[in-house]
Amino acid sequence: MTAPHTTPDNTAVRTALWRALHMQVDAPPYILNDETGLQLISPPAGWQQRPDMHPDFTRRLRATMVARSRFIEDLVISQSQQGTRQYVLLGAGLDTFAQRRPDITSRLAVYEVDQPDTQAWKQQRLKEEGYPLPDGLHFVAVDFEQDSWWEALLQAGFDTTLPAVVACTGVTLYLTREAISATLRQVATLAPGSTLAMTFYLPMELMDEEDRPLQAIAEKGARESGTPFVSFFAPHEVIHLAQQAGFKDAKLITDKDLGRQYFNGRSDGLLPSSGELFLVATT
Repeated sequence: MTAPHTTPDNTAVRTALWRALHMQVDAPPYILNDETGLQLISPPAGWQQRPDMHPDFTRRLRATMVARSRFIEDLVISQSQQGTRQYVLLGAGLDTFAQRRPDITSRLAVYEVDQPDTQAWKQQRLKEEGYPLPDGLHFVAVDFEQDSWWEALLQAGFDTTLPAVVACTGVTLYLTREAISATLRQVATLAPGSTLAMTFYLPMELMDEEDRPLQAIAEKGARESGTPFVSFFAPHEVIHLAQQAGFKDAKLITDKDLGRQYFNGRSDGLLPSSGELFLVATT
């Protein structure tokens, strides 16, 4: 493998490895079949023994990662079957939907919006591994701290007259409330019939007791790495943000909802963490 000159975001790498780890250490049936990110990352042998990959310690976080991806994919597939032809990923990371589901991607214009280094690395690795880049797949490189993701999206060919699905997972934790509100207001202006699915994080006191130790470690690590967690929300605050932004309809999907939808009857008792919830809002 030729080493790319750029490097992907550490959080994007960790999330992709958790998705792959699910298929290696959890019992079938798998919530998500995704080892494509692992192929792109090509980590050194023994990567499963990294502290942030410990199969037992990261169990509920790993479940959250695969559940959020499965939820988004089911939403995109459902909306595409109803005629939606645009899919925007804000903070796409190492998402591999376009590679794993060419049957759906062939009917969509997919816009992956993320930091330039992560996108350059990903495109180079896709080429090295022989993955074709579909005509409808657009990489939209944005420095979120300096650039307008909306302007970059328009320049990439996004059609404001057509409805879209917009997914934003694992991002709000790092944004200020003002930045989150601005993003919500922008998405709320999309064509009628558009859907937003965005994850938010609960403050520690609203999490289940068993999830708090890992959350404390994650917050400490984020501070020390220079990317501190910024924003946490109670459920009623999330709904209020969506209403203020002007969405026609808004609802929350909790970890309990995802548990009922994807984890019922599992032999291993796997369940997602209580720390994250989805806002699903429509225009």
